[in-house]
Amino acid sequence: MPSAMEGPEGAEEGDVLHYEETEDNNVSPTDLSELLKEGTKESHDRAENTQFVKDFLKGRIKRELFKLATVALHFTYSALEEEMDRNKDNPVFAPLYFPVELHRREALAKDLKYFYGEDWKEKIQCSEATQQYVDRIHHVGQHEPELLVAHAYTRYMGDLSGGQVLKKVAQRALKLPSTEEGIQFYVFDNVSNAQQFKQLYRARMNALDLDKNTKERIVEEANRAFRFNMQVFDELDKIGRSLPEEAQDGGFPVHDGKGDIRKCPYYADRGGTAGPGCPFHAALGLARQPLLQLVLAACVAVAAGAAAWYML
Repeated sequence: MPSAMEGPEGAEEGDVLHYEETEDNNVSPTDLSELLKEGTKESHDRAENTQFVKDFLKGRIKRELFKLATVALHFTYSALEEEMDRNKDNPVFAPLYFPVELHRREALAKDLKYFYGEDWKEKIQCSEATQQYVDRIHHVGQHEPELLVAHAYTRYMGDLSGGQVLKKVAQRALKLPSTEEGIQFYVFDNVSNAQQFKQLYRARMNALDLDKNTKERIVEEANRAFRFNMQVFDELDKIGRSLPEEAQDGGFPVHDGKGDIRKCPYYADRGGTAGPGCPFHAALGLARQPLLQLVLAACVAVAAGAAAWYML
């Protein structure tokens, strides 16, 4: 939920869940930011290889599933920000309290209103996996507030990094408005430079007065946070397999999330329409003829290998 980020158009699958874009020569191996970076590498790798994340990045995200993912984020951030507000004056967390820059509750409310309507609160419910995540956040905020650092780091640093890739993919795959309705969660209007802000955030983490044991517990909690996220991803993946397929761009696969979408042979401007000289859409029109459908069906086995190669 992020290795080196070249921006949405240059992102690879493995870029989504890594947070550290540049090396900072001023950090020490005992700094909390470095301990978190090194101590969560395995969790990063596992999370970015969940089927839900891989499918999402390739644009294989159904609208209904995206709505459910937004619901899960709403409950997660409502819990997280409630506990952050509770501990805003606690020295073990206060330096990381950036409500204007980071808080997502209002943005998520706008997204849910867009997808579900004015009465969105009556139409959503917290899933089992999300509830377990929420319960843990509340426990930490009320009983071990120093561990709240781990949950804030895991969520917000990812949102400012790989989340910006997912924003573009979702907007493209679901044909969301260019005015960013439905993806306000990914829009940080009060962070003018994400890279500089993340450097500030890491510097604030490193300045916290924490002993070695507490730092180790924070790293352990960050790994726990990743596990909660993976459980939510797996839950969404199972739900997604039960949802009906949605036709996109005339029923063909959407872009794979890499490079310039305009270079994709399946791409068409303005919601699937193309100019009269587009050979792909001319062929698509012919393919809809009943006789040719039978011929095309016989070619599926041959085409499968090529299609699989294309989607890699």
